Amino acid sequence: MLSRRSLRHSFRDPESVLMAVLLPAMMMLIFVYVLGGAMSVDGSPPARADYLSYVLPAIALTTAGFGASYTAVVVSNDMATGLIDRLRTMPFPAVTVLLGHAVASMVRNLLATAVVVLIALAVGFRSDASALQLLGSLGLIALWILVITLVFATLGMLAGSAEAASGYGFVLLFLPYVSSGFAPVESMPGWLKGFAAHQPMTPLIDASRALMNGQDARGDALVAIGWCAGFILLAVAVAAYVFPRRTAR
Repeated sequence: MLSRRSLRHSFRDPESVLMAVLLPAMMMLIFVYVLGGAMSVDGSPPARADYLSYVLPAIALTTAGFGASYTAVVVSNDMATGLIDRLRTMPFPAVTVLLGHAVASMVRNLLATAVVVLIALAVGFRSDASALQLLGSLGLIALWILVITLVFATLGMLAGSAEAASGYGFVLLFLPYVSSGFAPVESMPGWLKGFAAHQPMTPLIDASRALMNGQDARGDALVAIGWCAGFILLAVAVAAYVFPRRTAR
């Protein structure tokens, strides 16, 4: 019920859906055609096709962040209008509210990710990965969509307004840029390299990239799944604490 309601609201706001799809697609085209001819990712001469293969997982995961940020606004508005108060009078656990928004967000974001991948194929992306590896890469992206949606939904419960909810999560949207997503970590200055190498987006992007390009990714994938599991547990625990205590604003 909550998932259907959230999806209906999403598609009644086509500007938000359009931005969630067009912005990452435009980013990918800009990075590939503006930087692709100058960026070397493995020491070989720069090539746009190589950079497209390198940057595609980061763009796909950035898409998830843009799409999930909408969830914080929706949840905050639900808090303000009293919907959460009405749900609190029913036998609804907090995780039901989170999962309802998460399902709707995954539908929106997987659609946006599919559009980004189709554009990448149209401009030259090719892969030697097996079907199982491609599914594994998609699975990691879907897992991050779930994680970032739960985090933004929890922020929506905590924030004092829809604007604040979107603002609190804004820092999360910058994580892919300070990772191995758009440039090798080794190319960064020393003071930044440590953070970039040990934040959650780097193993997630590295694992997705390796699988998408037909390479082994077990080490990075396990680290990425560990990060995602920690975020999910934290979001569910915070939501379970906040849900029965928040009232309409």
